[in-house]
Amino acid sequence: METTEADSLKRVFGLPTLVIYGVGDILGAGIYAVVGKIAGLSGALVWASFLVAMSVAALTALSYAELGSRIPLSGGVACFVHRAFRTDWISVIVGWLMFCTCIVSMATLSKAFAGYLTTFAPIFPAALVVLALFCGLAFINFRGMQESSSLNIFCTTLEVSGLLVVILVSVLFISGGANAGDAAVTAPIVNGQSIAWVAIFQGASLAFYAFIGFEDIVNVAEEVKNPERNVPRAILLSLGIAGVIYILVSWLATQVVSPAALSASGAPLLDVVLRAQPNFPGIVFTFIALFAVLNTALLNFITASRLLFGMSRDGLLPAWFSKLHPTRSTPYRTIIVILPIAIFLALSGTLQFLAGTTATLILAMFCLVNLSLLVIKRREANIDGFQVPSIIPILALVSNLVLIAFASRESHFLAAAFTGVGFLLVLVRNAFTKRSATE
Repeated sequence: METTEADSLKRVFGLPTLVIYGVGDILGAGIYAVVGKIAGLSGALVWASFLVAMSVAALTALSYAELGSRIPLSGGVACFVHRAFRTDWISVIVGWLMFCTCIVSMATLSKAFAGYLTTFAPIFPAALVVLALFCGLAFINFRGMQESSSLNIFCTTLEVSGLLVVILVSVLFISGGANAGDAAVTAPIVNGQSIAWVAIFQGASLAFYAFIGFEDIVNVAEEVKNPERNVPRAILLSLGIAGVIYILVSWLATQVVSPAALSASGAPLLDVVLRAQPNFPGIVFTFIALFAVLNTALLNFITASRLLFGMSRDGLLPAWFSKLHPTRSTPYRTIIVILPIAIFLALSGTLQFLAGTTATLILAMFCLVNLSLLVIKRREANIDGFQVPSIIPILALVSNLVLIAFASRESHFLAAAFTGVGFLLVLVRNAFTKRSATE
């Protein structure tokens, strides 16, 4: 029997499952990994860094909400920029940078996953764990969004439960008064000086990494029921839920463990739990963190595959990438391409400064997203769906630039290197396009 390519993605997301998808994406490995490093920058005011980062993210989230309502397509940011500037090379650059952040983040998370697993099962080589993880994620992604969503719901439940454990044991510890004040009563010191707003913003530039994920919701818009209504709501609800949890967890963490100790820890939230409740089984919390990392890696994989699919269908990449599997209706060719790249990056061991670089790249793309919304609002008529006043994308653009300025110099260098590769790809693409036109 002859099979044909499916011509559309299946709409499987309602608002509740889409919010869970978004919360799971935002609440992934970020808070488990970076809260200690942020505490090293802003001390006991780590919660203020998260609040600043959340405020900056919220402004751009509002822009995403309107764009997602106006343009409910899988290409996400690449489609937004292309609609605004109508220039292929800018859209290719943006899509490439977004793709890079997903792939590099996947690779780094796989190494973190291997590290957690080999801690209590050292018989497994780390390289083998990485290979097995990516093959498993590829299979789930290939099977379809319904299967991916089911695993996402399971992992999200675990990672949220882990954060609830942190909150519960920390509150009990503080309410018991058992040396709770040791961690944060004294004025925090950073680089020999008292914490100031500069340190808070430096912490916020890193804390922004933990908020990455709300923008991924627009990349599955074509798999959402009533996307014009549900996509904006899911973006804002997901960010709000995650932000409240982050601020509470980060404040409680510095009440239990000193900022200096958090900064030096490789597993800061585990240290918080064991300090607050020494009898809590550490392996249980490690298991939770393991699935938090797994969840974020899966969602990055889904985003990267849908991003290539959307760009290909819009003519920004070869049409070969836009083919869907005839029975699963998934972009299987993009999954096949992503898998070896992610494995290579994970095994290369050259992914340092990832969190800061990823945040810098995302902030730069958010600048283009906010500019795109301003251009689209000026050029096109108002819509019946979700809208924000023009001052919102303007404030979002300025706040994004401020956080970029506070990022580390190494992050700037790596982000520039990724961008340079993107421009090289544009030149190659243009050369092949001109050659094909003359033949």
